[in-house]
Amino acid sequence: MAEAFNPAEHKPGAAPTQAAAPAKAPPNKRVLTVVALIALVALGAGGRMWYRSQHYVETENAYVTGRVHPVSSRVAGVVTRVLVDDNQVVKAGEVIAELDPADHAVRVEQIEAQIASVQQQIAQSDAQLAQVRAQAGAAGAQVRQAEAQLVRARQDAERFGQLYNETMKAVSKAEVDASAAARAGAAADVAARRDSAAAAQAQVAAAGAARDVLKAQVKVLEAQLKDAQQQLAYNRIVAPVAGRVGRRSVEVGARVQPGQQLLAVVEDNVWVVANFKETQLAGLEPGQRVHLEVDALPGKELVGRVHSFSPASGNQFALLPADNATGNFTKIVQRVPVKITLDPADMKKYAGRLVPGMSVVAEVELGQAVKHTQTAAAH
Repeated sequence: MAEAFNPAEHKPGAAPTQAAAPAKAPPNKRVLTVVALIALVALGAGGRMWYRSQHYVETENAYVTGRVHPVSSRVAGVVTRVLVDDNQVVKAGEVIAELDPADHAVRVEQIEAQIASVQQQIAQSDAQLAQVRAQAGAAGAQVRQAEAQLVRARQDAERFGQLYNETMKAVSKAEVDASAAARAGAAADVAARRDSAAAAQAQVAAAGAARDVLKAQVKVLEAQLKDAQQQLAYNRIVAPVAGRVGRRSVEVGARVQPGQQLLAVVEDNVWVVANFKETQLAGLEPGQRVHLEVDALPGKELVGRVHSFSPASGNQFALLPADNATGNFTKIVQRVPVKITLDPADMKKYAGRLVPGMSVVAEVELGQAVKHTQTAAAH
């Protein structure tokens, strides 16, 4: 159907009617509120990050550590008993395993038999020494007797010589010659007796030396016996310290060699090693309080104290330290291990829950007042 014609719309010289402009909508208050809240949150987060960067240092490169004592056999043998199980608590000196002691027991018996045999030889040597000493004493007595006879023979020879001279011949020449011969015989007898006495004394010295050799042999055998007894005692493998058993690999029937690791004993005393960046160390001092968060204990905040600093960075203790003199140098921020001891109350509370190897987040507030006269307890 055709539209109705309006003469007013097509009147000559009439200006076209302009469309009315839409009114500008007022800003949404909810959007403004959200934007303002986001700005405040961002400002607060930024301020908090700046404040913490100036007053706190923290690292996630931290771990619980402790003393792990490997237990190995000191002698070779076959395991006959294993008296502990995995994760079991043991005391220092407690028997962990036993080896077959038969071989070492036989060795002990052999040495004891050798000692008994040598002691019998010493007893015989003592008897021989007493005999040769008696013979030496008799030889000495014979020497003294011969010396007395020599004195008498000399006196007789002198008297006969005085009685037989050019002016007086009270005795015969035969008697004078006989007295001289008796004196010579007495002198020869004294020399022979002295040689016999010297030989007897030499026999005494030889018997004494033989006895000393036997006694020295006994000492050697006693040392061997002590060693054999120690080897026998080593068949009982004991815990070196108090702690808990871990990494047990020994079983009954296995043949072990000296130095072969059988298990490990982990002490209950643990601490934290935090690897701080070298740029974070300026504000750290021994004795400062440390806030610790252990991944294995979510929501639990532990307390520690800075104990000491490592004498070198971790890179220096690496198997292959970087050589910065090669010309291909790139500066890398190094990390220095810091030992942190745990509060005794936390140690007692979480005994058995804190074990070496657990991951920790360590945070230290800078500017703490620290008494330098106090030091953390060493582990």
